[in-house]
Amino acid sequence: MHARTAFAAASIADLNQGASMSLSRLVIRFFVALFVASIALAPTARAETRIRLGTVAWIGYAPMYVAVEKNLFARYGIKVELQDFPDPTLMPSAIKSGALQGSMYTYDLVITAVAKGQALKVVMPIDYSNGADALVADKSIKSIADLKGKKVAYPFSTCDNLLVVYALEKAGLKESDVQAIDTTPENVAAALTAGAVAGATYEPNITQILKLGGGAKYKVLLDSSAAPGLITDVLFFDAAFIAKDPKSVEGVIRGYLDGLAFLKSKPEEARRIVAKAMGVTPDEVKEQQKGVYNIPLAEMAGYFQKRDDSKSLFKVGAGIGDILSKRGQISAAPKIEDTFDLTFVSALIKKK
Repeated sequence: MHARTAFAAASIADLNQGASMSLSRLVIRFFVALFVASIALAPTARAETRIRLGTVAWIGYAPMYVAVEKNLFARYGIKVELQDFPDPTLMPSAIKSGALQGSMYTYDLVITAVAKGQALKVVMPIDYSNGADALVADKSIKSIADLKGKKVAYPFSTCDNLLVVYALEKAGLKESDVQAIDTTPENVAAALTAGAVAGATYEPNITQILKLGGGAKYKVLLDSSAAPGLITDVLFFDAAFIAKDPKSVEGVIRGYLDGLAFLKSKPEEARRIVAKAMGVTPDEVKEQQKGVYNIPLAEMAGYFQKRDDSKSLFKVGAGIGDILSKRGQISAAPKIEDTFDLTFVSALIKKK
């Protein structure tokens, strides 16, 4: 072959090879660009909705602590953040301002807020206190009857007010028969050291009080195991938020239930998580768990039914409304039906 012809043939072959390589590079670049674009867009497509919930340190919320720590809400497209409230009575106003979407606390807080015109709805019962709330007293006090005329410290606007009234009534006394001192749950210990002979609060405050004076000063006079269901913790949301984003509300409930399952399947790991959240030891968590009953999904529906027992919001709500009305904290008790939305629990039970 002539040298020029051979060169030409070689050049054409080189061009063909070059074109092929250029095409390959274009294809590779296209798929690389596509991959990068998909990564860039992924966070937007899977953006999690942030849900802020008010709370207090309470052993009954253990499943929620676990769910938050293990990020069990991610599969439902939400991220739950817990905000601790030293004074739980401030939760409704925080929800009203938009700082929170909902909260976990006792049912009496919802009754009070709804009675004052705020649209809050319980979507799930969480637990009932079965010993983790208590009326503690100086060891010189032998019986509840001995409290007559003496100083008793407890939060007027929280669940432990119910326990005090219950205890006094069992002893044939009325709330007016004692010198009631209004305080926060965390400040009951301070009220006791300042002169009160008894006080009502919940764990871990009870354990801390019983340790005062080397454990020789105070004792439990009566605890919530005497009235299972009287003090019920609930998950509640702003009604407008429920209407606006029911999917996220359902996600919170489902994530919580996943946390409850984790608590049962991996108790030791769960206790470490809860201990960190509450600022106590895993052994203290184990002990405190004996004083609370976390309500399984199968039993939740009963709380939204009219029944004459303390495991019905109708029964408990009527008692709460009566106490708050007599004290003048609310003008009238709300309709119990106006305080909850059973849609979510009912739907989840049907799916089981």
